[in-house]
Amino acid sequence: MCSLVAKRILKHLKGKTNVGLLYPNDSNIVLSGFSDPDYAGCKLDRKSTSGTCHLLGSTLISLNSKKQACVALSPIEAEYIAVVIECAQIIWLKHQLMDYGIKLEKVPLYYDNTSAINLTTNPIQHCTTKHIEIRHHFIRDHIEKGETEIKFVKTENQFVDVFTKPLAHDRINKLRIELGVLNMKNFCRYLFGLLTLLGHVLAAFKVLNSA
Repeated sequence: MCSLVAKRILKHLKGKTNVGLLYPNDSNIVLSGFSDPDYAGCKLDRKSTSGTCHLLGSTLISLNSKKQACVALSPIEAEYIAVVIECAQIIWLKHQLMDYGIKLEKVPLYYDNTSAINLTTNPIQHCTTKHIEIRHHFIRDHIEKGETEIKFVKTENQFVDVFTKPLAHDRINKLRIELGVLNMKNFCRYLFGLLTLLGHVLAAFKVLNSA
């Protein structure tokens, strides 16, 4: 089983040697996070996998795909735990940015499940959620303190689905480009063509100025 997984990983990497992350120097200092799980995705222990990613402006700075530590008894519990994991990472990133003199207020956390969003702001323990461990409810404190806020995002615009779910090839490419993971060969060709065009324009201006 492990050798099969390793072969698939190597096969994937072999086909992606020309892909890389683009970090533009004009990106805004705006932190945002995206989170989503797959429910009971592991066929062995039925644990869910949480996927998270963080953008600074339009630049991907962090991503994570990790199996949850406990078995979720319902889809809403898996969704809620994923939101909590994302909140913890957002708080950590905010503290790291403060070391560089960057102070951020409410950091948006984008999620595509309205039930999990409502649960983060509902202080009432319903019978359907009382089994969720107390440590997962700390997100409510950080929302009340104004450190983060949960916002809804449509499923088709949920970036982290690419880390937790099998997707169609077209949607994978769409999400990959939106995350800033580009085909660097095509980008270099585009950049070279742009610089060549700019050189021709500058040469034309010199000719006009000397005439």
